[in-house]
Amino acid sequence: FEDLVEMGFLVEAIINYIALLGWSPETNQEIFSLAELEKVFDIRRISKSPSCFDMEKLRWFNAEYIRAMSPQKFHSLALPYLEKAITNKSIDLAKVSRLLQNRIEVLTEIPSKVGFFNSLDDYDLSIYEHKKMKTTMASSLESLKAALPVLEKLEPWNEQTLHDALMSLVQSMGIKNGQMLWPIRTALSGWQVTPGGAIEIADILGKDESLRRIRVGIERLEKTLS
Repeated sequence: FEDLVEMGFLVEAIINYIALLGWSPETNQEIFSLAELEKVFDIRRISKSPSCFDMEKLRWFNAEYIRAMSPQKFHSLALPYLEKAITNKSIDLAKVSRLLQNRIEVLTEIPSKVGFFNSLDDYDLSIYEHKKMKTTMASSLESLKAALPVLEKLEPWNEQTLHDALMSLVQSMGIKNGQMLWPIRTALSGWQVTPGGAIEIADILGKDESLRRIRVGIERLEKTLS
């Protein structure tokens, strides 16, 4: 039990899952609060057949509990992990929590998903190319160069203003949303997969750092494509 808690599983999820090992409720319900379990648990519905501990099923239970939490409760649980993983003191950790709540299954996954908030490491430019988003390195460069002056003038800097400015730019350029947002998200993070998209990440990084990273992306793409 203590090992599972150390691995990032919630106490409630562990108890809920263990209760269902060899016992079945009268309904198809699987997720119970501890108070509900106390009311419905009945030894007459315990199976005589041996049970099998399924770690993937436990991860599913844990994810369901995380998603059902209030943002405030999840943030309180995520905070110790975030404080260790994110050394950039300008980052709003509550905003990062909101990105993560629906994207993790166990708390110990948090550090592996947030490192790009600390710094922009060297990254493979091929991640600008995405078949589904219809992006290439050349089209990504075009989108970043179009977005930069728009974002430089943007005030105030928040999710709503970022969304409105970028969607207006997408419409004026006659391109798909992904053809603008994928290159920006890539330039901001340097990661192929991130919790949250371009707009959320830009809001959290702030204007100065976001613009700096976009300029880095433009410079690297220009150098590669020249």
